[in-house]
Amino acid sequence: MTSGRTKVKCITIVAEVILEQRILDDLRACGARGWTVTNARGAGPQHRQISDFEGGNSRIEVLVDAGVSERIWQLLEREYFPDFAVSAWLTDVEVARPDRYETSPN
Repeated sequence: MTSGRTKVKCITIVAEVILEQRILDDLRACGARGWTVTNARGAGPQHRQISDFEGGNSRIEVLVDAGVSERIWQLLEREYFPDFAVSAWLTDVEVARPDRYETSPN
């Protein structure tokens, strides 16, 4: 690790816009302190874009420590993957200002 940088997890979630606020509330409950949300477009395995009729997709990116990332991933597996067209991936990243990504007290 280089001085001034620290390793954290980046979870990227792509979901229907209608789920956005619910997911953001869940991220906060899991200990995330912030996130970035952008509009997203694309096609899935069946090349369908059903969510276009309901407002499109949101891409949510959240940078968190390993503990929070595990809580978020478990929540996605339990609450979203079985019933919704939600995609997610996890990457290791290095960030500046590590104090911004410490676990939020619950």
